Amino acid sequence: WGTATRAVSVPGRTLEVLKDITFDVRQGEFFGVVGRNGSGKSTLLKAIAGIYGVDRGGVRVAGRLAPFLELGLGFNPELPAEENVVMNVVMMGLTPREARLRCDQIIDFAGLSDYTDLKLKNYSSGMRVRLGFAAMTHVDADILLVDEVLAVGDAEFGEKCEEAFEQMHSEGRTIVLVTHA
Repeated sequence: WGTATRAVSVPGRTLEVLKDITFDVRQGEFFGVVGRNGSGKSTLLKAIAGIYGVDRGGVRVAGRLAPFLELGLGFNPELPAEENVVMNVVMMGLTPREARLRCDQIIDFAGLSDYTDLKLKNYSSGMRVRLGFAAMTHVDADILLVDEVLAVGDAEFGEKCEEAFEQMHSEGRTIVLVTHA
């Protein structure tokens, strides 16, 4: 993955949120980053995903990424679930045809089949997390970047997530997870 430094500038001050971070994650590994709020975990994932650049050094990624970084990231609250799923998974590398073919499966995994006509702005935060996680797990990505937002889901969905992680891990996918614990 390389060595990277990311600085955040605020008026009159520069804060280095990641400094000289060096690590390797090999194909098929499940890699966890644990830390307190403000320690740079989410910033690290955003640098790996290419959302943030780094000021020094570099980040090397080999494979297709599926980032699940923030609640609602990549979703349009004015659109219903099906349109959001198609748009989201196309952004993660599927063709529009593949996206439409997988849409029902994604919504079923999320447990939201009864709510597909609702705009996402009417979904609870847990419903949005389930939809986002379901979309991420169905795009055949080599590398999954997962922020701690899964804590929003209920216990039943948490078990589904664990099973999905185990399945993806057994398939040789690489998972990078950041969390508080």
